[in-house]
Amino acid sequence: MRPASVGFQCPSCVKEGAATVRQAKAAYGGRAVGAPVVTFALIGLNVLMFLLTTGTGTGLVFGGNPSSLFRHLALVPTSSQQGVDFSAFFGHGVAQGSYYRLLTSNFLHYGIVHIALNMYCLFLLGPALEVAFGRLRYTALYVASGLSGSVLSYALGPANEQAAGASGAVFGLFAAFFVLQRRRGGDVTQIATTIGINLFISFAASSYIDWRGHVGGLLGGGIVAAAYVYAPAGKQRSLLQAGGVVLVLLVVALGVAARTSALT
Repeated sequence: MRPASVGFQCPSCVKEGAATVRQAKAAYGGRAVGAPVVTFALIGLNVLMFLLTTGTGTGLVFGGNPSSLFRHLALVPTSSQQGVDFSAFFGHGVAQGSYYRLLTSNFLHYGIVHIALNMYCLFLLGPALEVAFGRLRYTALYVASGLSGSVLSYALGPANEQAAGASGAVFGLFAAFFVLQRRRGGDVTQIATTIGINLFISFAASSYIDWRGHVGGLLGGGIVAAAYVYAPAGKQRSLLQAGGVVLVLLVVALGVAARTSALT
């Protein structure tokens, strides 16, 4: 028996009662969330990878002399350039089949300033988006944004450049927050200004910053968020929202295939 406010209840009665309680929903589908668990988990994973790569030799301040772990997880388009095989140094590149790099590179950073800026933005934007979209949709948004950034970097970037960072995913969150605010009729001046400033810095310092990853994340995150907030409420909402994620992933796959074909 289970103690209740008045007397006791049998376990089966408690279970039947719980089954009739309606689950709270997030604003755009999915279960409502309390603490932003996914955001904290993403921050924790990024910090863990930073500690691991730093502990194995990657430079603390600017990420110089990346460790073997960093080199094998970063985004490397190809390890075979102009007839020279660099796989002994980088490991196999994406064009040689190491497609996992498109995802793992999102959790690596070039120094403490790089990770601090990205995690600060994730901490500011993540909780509000996680509450609005629910954990599953928010996770899909983050992953799709990160992959979009990686693929545009892979597709348009130099074949011999290494890239890493959560910036693509963060730019996707920028776009999602803009779309969400616009849909709700809120003021988008601040987030639009933030996006504009960061894009300007990305292009102005393109020798050091991978603007392609930022733009790719921005586009991917914006498309997914638009599917989330503009899908009409009803039985088809989840299907339409999933369709937005699938569309982005399909474009990602096509981009990977096209670039791989050009490099091999």
